[in-house]
Amino acid sequence: MPLQQPVDFEGVKVTYFPSRVLRRLYWSPPMGRALTQLVADFDVVHLHAVYLWPTWAGARAARAHRIPYVMSPRGMLVPELMRRKSRWLKAAWVTLIERANLGGATAIHATSAVEAAHIAGFGWKLPPIITIPHGVDDPPEPSAAPLSSDVATAIAGSAPVLALGRISWEKGLDRLIAALPLAADARLVIAGDDADGQAAFLAAEARRFGVADRVTILARHVAGADKEALFGAARLFAMTSLSENFGLAAFEAMRRGVPVLTTADVGMSEIVREADSGLVVEPAPAAIAAGLNRLLMDAARSRAMGEAGKALVVEQYGWPTIARRMEALYRSVVRAPPARDTNP
Repeated sequence: MPLQQPVDFEGVKVTYFPSRVLRRLYWSPPMGRALTQLVADFDVVHLHAVYLWPTWAGARAARAHRIPYVMSPRGMLVPELMRRKSRWLKAAWVTLIERANLGGATAIHATSAVEAAHIAGFGWKLPPIITIPHGVDDPPEPSAAPLSSDVATAIAGSAPVLALGRISWEKGLDRLIAALPLAADARLVIAGDDADGQAAFLAAEARRFGVADRVTILARHVAGADKEALFGAARLFAMTSLSENFGLAAFEAMRRGVPVLTTADVGMSEIVREADSGLVVEPAPAAIAAGLNRLLMDAARSRAMGEAGKALVVEQYGWPTIARRMEALYRSVVRAPPARDTNP
C-alpha cells in the first residue's frame, strides 16, 4: 500500500502509516503528526483496541482538540486474559494509559453484555458503555471452486462438530477435546490459523484422551469455498473459549443455520439464549459433553435451533441494522459535551 496518502478501499478513504520501530505497539511518528494536524477537522473519532500506541495517540489528539471520541476495547480488557499473559505489563499499561483513554472518551462501545460487564468491573469513573454487537455478512454465492484436499477429507463421513477460528489457548479447545470421551458420537474438526504452536498441543491432547481418530486439525487460514464447505457439513458449531468479547465465527454459523454450543464466557452466548439457537453450557468438559450429546442425539431439535438462529440473525444483525445503531451512537456523542484533556 502507498503510505501517508489516502487510498480508496471499497469506497472509503484510508491512509496507511509506517511503523518501523516498536512495531509491537505500532508506534508511528508520521501518524502522530497527522493526528495532531487533522483531528480537529473531524466530528468524532473512533478508536479500536487497547495496548497500542495509535489508540493512545488518537485519544490524546482528540482530547487536545476537544473532539468527542468513542473507544472500542474489542475484548482486550478481560481480567482473566490479562492475568494469563503479560499480567504485570498489561496492568501497568491499563493503569497509566488506558484508564485515562477510557475516562476521557465520550462513550465506550462494547460488542456484548459480557464485555460491557468486564469494562464496568474495573470500577473507574467512565462514560456510558453502549452495547452494539457485530454485524454479520451474508454467506457468499455458491462457488464451483474445488475444495482443498484436507477440507474434503475433513468433511467426509459423519457430520462433524466444527470449531473454526484462531487456534489459541484462549479458545478453550483443550476442554472441548477433553469432552470427547464422554460424547462418543462426536467427531471434531478444528480449523484456523495456529497461534504459538497450539495445534501441536491440541493434537497431543487428543492422543492423551484417546480420541485422536475423532479429531481433525486444519492449522491454517480457511476461507472461501473451503470455509463454506466446513459450515455446510457441520452438525453443530462449538465455541468453548475462556473468554470472548463476542464470538464472530459462532455468529457466522448461526447465519448459516448451524446450531451453536457455547460457554457463557462467549459474548454472543446471550444471543444464542435469546434465539434458542443452541446451548449455553458450563466450561467443564463434562458439561460440554452433555451439551454435545443433547444436540447430536436430537437431529430434529438441532435443525430447529439452527433455523431459529438464522432467522434472528437475518432480522436483527445484518449490517444495515448495525450501521444504523452505530450512526446513532456517533450522532449522540457529537451532541454530547466534548471530553476534557485529562492527559496532555
